[in-house]
Amino acid sequence: MFRSLCIAVAMYSKLPTPRVDWDKKSLSWAMCFFPVVGVVIALLLGIWLGLCAWLDFGPFLRSAVALLLPIAVSGAIHLDGFCDTSDALGSHQSREKKLEILKDSHTGAFAIICCCLYLILFFSIWCEVEPVGRTLWVLALGPVLSRSLSGLAAVSWPNARGSGLLATFIQPMDAVKARGVLLVWVAVSAAAMIALDPVTGIAAVAGAGLSFLYYFVMSRRQFGGITGDLAGFFLQVCECAMVLAVVLAQRLEALL
Repeated sequence: MFRSLCIAVAMYSKLPTPRVDWDKKSLSWAMCFFPVVGVVIALLLGIWLGLCAWLDFGPFLRSAVALLLPIAVSGAIHLDGFCDTSDALGSHQSREKKLEILKDSHTGAFAIICCCLYLILFFSIWCEVEPVGRTLWVLALGPVLSRSLSGLAAVSWPNARGSGLLATFIQPMDAVKARGVLLVWVAVSAAAMIALDPVTGIAAVAGAGLSFLYYFVMSRRQFGGITGDLAGFFLQVCECAMVLAVVLAQRLEALL
């Protein structure tokens, strides 16, 4: 289990980990530890938001670091998937051509445009949210839920190519056991968010759920399954949607 944890953290973050052998047994459990990276991000994000409240930092500095912190911890691997997927979706080509675009290491115009628009939008949403009280930790736990859902999709849905880095992780796994573990991650993280603050917690979970539904429909229709790039695309969309949902919940609660 320790080696599986090290593999997951080394693959999906820039956090320092001991070097271990990537044997079949270790790989078979690695995806189950993917949400652990989210836990680390949640702690760092919670500390940062709390520090901002204590030192009375303005919304721009608070939002910039809140946006960049998960990207920095993950090494931008998921944002890279977002860019590759944006290129593929923007091409309006056949399914086969889209999958080829995902494998292309070059960055196209759609990737740059969508990445810039995404970062501007997400920064603006962070500026609008009010991370006060227990809502602070609802927001901080978002990366745990997003990674739990991403891992659940990876072990439950068909792979569009049957090869690639995601397939390397998934093929040795006992899918039934892995699915059970990741369902527990999803349930615990979602329940914790709702228990912390029912209004913003339910909103954040609903935002994640709608993103997950979009991910399912889009990946099936456009690509015939999922890939590592599509998983990164979902994770970025999901985290943005959760914060937006919290903003909407706070505004509606204030009106009522």
